[in-house]
Amino acid sequence: MKSIRRFREELTTVACWPQYSYLHHDLWLIFELQIKPDGSLDWFLRGPLTNGSKMGEISYGNLDDALAEVRISNQSLALSIHGLPMSPADRLSLQLKVEKALTVEERHMKEERMMLLQAKKKHASDIPPAKDMLLVPDSNPVIRDALHDVLQSYPYLQLVRLYRYGITLMRKGDYDWTTSVEHSRRTAIYCYREKIARGFGFSGSDHWGKTKAAIRQELLPRANKLLHQASFKLLLADALNRGQKVVVFGGFVFWYEEDGALGWVVKGVGSSSASKKGETIWYEGRILSTNHGRIVILPYIKENGEKVQGHTKNAAHDGKAEPRHPDHYVELPFEILDGDLMYDLLGDLKYE
Repeated sequence: MKSIRRFREELTTVACWPQYSYLHHDLWLIFELQIKPDGSLDWFLRGPLTNGSKMGEISYGNLDDALAEVRISNQSLALSIHGLPMSPADRLSLQLKVEKALTVEERHMKEERMMLLQAKKKHASDIPPAKDMLLVPDSNPVIRDALHDVLQSYPYLQLVRLYRYGITLMRKGDYDWTTSVEHSRRTAIYCYREKIARGFGFSGSDHWGKTKAAIRQELLPRANKLLHQASFKLLLADALNRGQKVVVFGGFVFWYEEDGALGWVVKGVGSSSASKKGETIWYEGRILSTNHGRIVILPYIKENGEKVQGHTKNAAHDGKAEPRHPDHYVELPFEILDGDLMYDLLGDLKYE
């Protein structure tokens, strides 16, 4: 999550990406990845926000428009890197760093979109409270109406930010929303996370990394259900006919396991312990599996240009992965499917 740093005109911009504005409703701001004087990269809010500039001039009311703008901009910015006065080695390193930064942002965005979809799906049968049952500060009818509108879409929330009226409310009991809390950027972030976290029984103020890890574990069995959908069976059968036995789909890996005649199984996408999430994926690389680990590390390229082969392993708390016999080692190519398709398929899954 990027902190707000004002755009600096004297710095070179090499990429851009949208981020949801926690302080506003349905607003996406554009951040630019710029080269700082020490050579490092950092995200700065596109601006300026002063000198008569209006928020609407640098923001978008929906994600699709924001993504369309940044994808066009990033194409030209990627070309502009070739004109920077630096050695070929430094230019390659910069290109890899930029690709890695964009990969991190896109993964986070897509994962949280998918989690939000699942949180709402899980509570699709919840009945929102009737408006006249809601207790709000000073029995204010305007606040009651605004709160009721939010709860129509998210009836499971216990923390709600009413942007237009400058107040953040916390629920006590079934209908009591008379408690107001600090209305700040910090609680705005909590309210954004609450829409995802509370759907899975967590609080928006809980540790975000641990919350998302727990949600991933809960969603993994849901991904297994895709293996029983006729449309997804056809998709995997087509991949197998083309010789693809590793299909990456969102945060999951569908892996064809010939050893033991298991067929298609679901594994998680992991990150190497030696580098941060969002490595530059090496699409021409392959995955060498010497064990039956539940996590797949995709081939990636380090910032120095070194190419690292993919592999399998267990999560840290799972213990050592069961080794394969050397005769049963498998080295496989992989392909990555469009993550948006994942949302559609997961959206069709029914919850018990």
